[in-house]
Amino acid sequence: MGASQKTAAIRKRDLDPTLLYPGYNISVPIDHFHNESRYEPHTNATFNLRYFFDASNYKPGGPVIVLQSGEDDATDRLPYLQKGILAQLAQATHGIGVVLEHRYYGTSMPFDDLSTGHLRFLTTAQAMADEAYFAQNIKFPGLDLDLTSATTAYIGYGGSYAGAFNAFLRVQYPDIFWGTISSSGVVKAIYDYWEYYAPVAEYMPPACRVAQQTMTHIVDNILIGKNESSLTLELKTAFGLENVTYNNDFANTLTIPLGYWQSRNWDPAVNSDVFFQYCDNITSDAVLYPETASLASTAASLIEAGNYTASTNLVNNLLNYIGYINMTYVALCAAAGESQDQCFSNHNATYYAQDDITQSWRSWPYQYCTEWGFLQTGSGVPKDQLPLISRTLDLAYEEIICVDAFNITTPPNTESVNKYGGYNISYPRLAIIDGQEDPWRPATPHAFGYGAKERANTASEPFILIEGAVHHWDENGLFPNQTKATLPPQPVRETQEFEVQFVQEWMEEWELRCLIQGGCS
Repeated sequence: MGASQKTAAIRKRDLDPTLLYPGYNISVPIDHFHNESRYEPHTNATFNLRYFFDASNYKPGGPVIVLQSGEDDATDRLPYLQKGILAQLAQATHGIGVVLEHRYYGTSMPFDDLSTGHLRFLTTAQAMADEAYFAQNIKFPGLDLDLTSATTAYIGYGGSYAGAFNAFLRVQYPDIFWGTISSSGVVKAIYDYWEYYAPVAEYMPPACRVAQQTMTHIVDNILIGKNESSLTLELKTAFGLENVTYNNDFANTLTIPLGYWQSRNWDPAVNSDVFFQYCDNITSDAVLYPETASLASTAASLIEAGNYTASTNLVNNLLNYIGYINMTYVALCAAAGESQDQCFSNHNATYYAQDDITQSWRSWPYQYCTEWGFLQTGSGVPKDQLPLISRTLDLAYEEIICVDAFNITTPPNTESVNKYGGYNISYPRLAIIDGQEDPWRPATPHAFGYGAKERANTASEPFILIEGAVHHWDENGLFPNQTKATLPPQPVRETQEFEVQFVQEWMEEWELRCLIQGGCS
């Protein structure tokens, strides 16, 4: 290999964490709870739980910091071993950084299929027991040291579902995990989670909010208020979605751009501007899609049918809405050569019946259908408020996947996770970090106005709401040579600095404990 080839290879290794961190497996029990009937029939079998680690910062006495990958393939979390809060904490404490895969995700599969019967061991309790087992039994390849929780401080971190997971982990296994950080942790499982769009409505550009609510109201006044087949077809046809069979599937397709609010991030490598591009479209007073000009009279007619006055600005807003949906999602579907029901319908029992090992989409729906809920409806929005999404999107619609994929016809058992504390979850060395503009904030301990209470921010129990942040923005980071070009916003920087500070203080407590006990071995 020539010098230029070697340089290119090194650069690639610097950029691609899968080349830096090989995956390893630890054998863990499929069933940790033989005394609980919900897991019957029980099994004594084990499976390979995948993990990755970086010991380059380790010095004797340093902690093991475990980032729980949550409902995702763990390789997607590997950048945090290079940069971000996991790398920062490992560097600051001379610790080992670990990314631990969650059972039933990535390659960590207990069975060779994802049938409903085999999914019975996919619970948060079983997955937490996996992580506790990992901490008690791990032998890191290449390190001839006892780095189990009997001798070493274990610190946990996670974002979103994995954030709630880490909050519960500290409460459930306080003798194994010395401290945990719950970032955007959805600690309150909620069946009908209509509140998902409440922070979006609060913090999105006001003109965009008004436009979205108005046009959603027009659509609902036609679909629900008028409920006339010819008028409904005219509405669908205007959007280029005349071949979508079900009205709720049509309404659901119109919500796609709103989901990009959560995709915002201060880190340009993962940020998406789609939400604001969409807002610029639907709030423009000028017609942005010339091909929609011929629909002006149709748009005016639909606005009148939706009980609004067809002003020029509103007509143009609707035309831009039509143009955006048609030229993006509808056009992509057509280019793929699929029918509109194939592209946009949730009424698809044949697809949901697939349960071979390649159907990785089954894992998270099984979790929310059985334990977590979080069904994002428009029907649940109080009647005195205009929703951002259609009221045709109700619990029955959101539960189609539960019925057709898993034959689950009852609400999720949210108490199975809320028993750990919900909004009030609290424990020494449990940090709560949330984003002010996060659509998941109503499910976190910062859900003020929904039942959560204000509390003090201390080093022992940090409680931080990051101004302007969305979903676990403290997790991302930059390489040292990137900081001059793009710094995190000040609230993110300050939060990460505080995280380093309080974890160092937690480690001082650990060292004092070791001294008092005469060592940690």
